Amino acid sequence: MSDDSLKIDTMGAWAWITAGSPRALTWQQTTKPALEPGAVLVRNRAIGLNPVDWKFIEWGAATWLPGHIPGVDGAGEVVAVGAGVQHEWIGARVAYHQALTREGSFAEYTVVPVRALMRLPPGLNFAEAAALPCPMLTAWQAIQKVPHQTGLDVLVSGAGGAVGTLLVQLAVRARWRVAAMCNRRHFERMSRLGASTCIDPGSESSAFSSRRSFDVVFDTVSGHHAARLAQVIGANGHLVCIQDRMEAPPVAPFTTAISLHEVALNALHAYGTRPHWGALVDAGERMFNDVLHHVIAPLPVEPMPMAQLPQALEALKAHASQGRPVVVLDW
Repeated sequence: MSDDSLKIDTMGAWAWITAGSPRALTWQQTTKPALEPGAVLVRNRAIGLNPVDWKFIEWGAATWLPGHIPGVDGAGEVVAVGAGVQHEWIGARVAYHQALTREGSFAEYTVVPVRALMRLPPGLNFAEAAALPCPMLTAWQAIQKVPHQTGLDVLVSGAGGAVGTLLVQLAVRARWRVAAMCNRRHFERMSRLGASTCIDPGSESSAFSSRRSFDVVFDTVSGHHAARLAQVIGANGHLVCIQDRMEAPPVAPFTTAISLHEVALNALHAYGTRPHWGALVDAGERMFNDVLHHVIAPLPVEPMPMAQLPQALEALKAHASQGRPVVVLDW
């Protein structure tokens, strides 16, 4: 599609009509979103798909009306800016993580608050970039919950997933001894990424039955799973819940006295201050550079056309994707 498309007031998008399967998303020609102060218009070149996408499509949300455009992750070029935004942004190659309450990335164009934009380094392609914002920023937030001391013993559950894969690498870079809990098919990859131990959660040697004591456990599975792992955290250790949160303390009072942490990346859109966003964006841009220069291993990308987006979400839900599903737009 040529730049003449910018003069057209409509765009294609996958729209949510009612709570249900991702296959119920409807392809529509809709009005191109209007700019607002403090925001930019991004022409999407690639759209990253995440578990939170299919979950909210199935659940719905209080703020979603029929015709809402889902999608939290995207990458592309800034083609217009709203009031109060420097014109130097026009033409910038960016990636972003969008609020669930806003019109999202499952469209040819998305309006994004300028504070959420991360500039891409030259040489990093849009597909690789779009695969990263949600898992990358989530992993970074999780790491920030823990005091950075050299030599900590750390367990990452669900290490084979996108967030877990990035967490293992960040923990290794922090000079922590990392045990990766994941399916055996991921063991070789986890070892290459620096994990000192790999644990099959279904085996008798798993952390569930082991008496090994960890300083930190990062759980990416569920609140129930995290509660079970609390038993292998040593005195004054940390339990970081990424997929869920602890509604009740998982250990008896005045025993190991572990600290509980929850990670809620999308909530930062509602509760984060300018300094919060500045730190998050700065971290994201540094990590994009690390991926480009192979300091951090990129997530394997499974590219697909826009027409296959609903099916790709279904495959992601069924854990049938061969890599990180990313929609690539052919402009």
